[in-house]
Amino acid sequence: MTWQKVFFLTAICFFASFKLSAQKIHLKKVKDTASVMQLAGYDLKQTLLSVKHSFTRPLHWKKKDFTTFGAIGLGLLGLSTIDDESSSFFIRQEAKVPNVFQETGTRFGSPQVYFIANAGLYGIGLLTKSEKIRKTSVLIISSSFTTGVIQSLSKTAFGRTRPKNGHKSTEFRFWSNEPQFHSFPSGHTILSMTMTHALAKQFDNTWSKVGIYTLGSVIPISRLFTGAHWLTDVALGTVISIAVVDSIDKFLFNTKAYNDTVKEKNHVSWKLHFTGNKIGVTGVF
Repeated sequence: MTWQKVFFLTAICFFASFKLSAQKIHLKKVKDTASVMQLAGYDLKQTLLSVKHSFTRPLHWKKKDFTTFGAIGLGLLGLSTIDDESSSFFIRQEAKVPNVFQETGTRFGSPQVYFIANAGLYGIGLLTKSEKIRKTSVLIISSSFTTGVIQSLSKTAFGRTRPKNGHKSTEFRFWSNEPQFHSFPSGHTILSMTMTHALAKQFDNTWSKVGIYTLGSVIPISRLFTGAHWLTDVALGTVISIAVVDSIDKFLFNTKAYNDTVKEKNHVSWKLHFTGNKIGVTGVF
């Protein structure tokens, strides 16, 4: 079963469950003294509201948002000029990369492992009635669904070839159903960075954040070594993940859906910057 089917089956289950329990869900925040089913119903509602917010957010963009969007586009365009050279470099290094690194990137980046990890995390939060864990799970699940739909449509629409196909990075077959032409953006990167960024936002300690981001970067980098993706595929996947997670996290914070224990000042601010012929992304803790 492909990950796209998993996403849509998950959505169907979500909406079906929401309909069955709609009469039991109150608009006010459910207290931790509520039953497990009430907490699950409340979390489901927040997940649906978060997904709705993420998809409708572009309708409320202001000048600053469009400027950022344009900057990202220009950055990717500039980065694409070294796609072929960088891909050749990474593929040449694959033989020198430890097998454990590649195995970790391949296995832990798979949709099946990703969803099992999410389900396990939420299950723990629900059974222990931990609001922080439940909130983190809602953030991950709603962000994953949003980014999953975006990358699924983008992969098919652009139909970009993969490096291992032997084509240049400029080879596109728009609206292709062939997996070998589903490179842009990187799905493994989106899954990995969505969870990584959501988890990192829950910690105050800078070194904890650094450790989480370091582990999360294993999957995107491993995809470069195997020739599964171009550098811009990974870059766009990372940008999409960060943007969606930040948007939903801010929504949950502003609506006071959960009692956040991490102060707003502790979030990571990501910025694109251009200097001469260099393009960079800076994360400020």
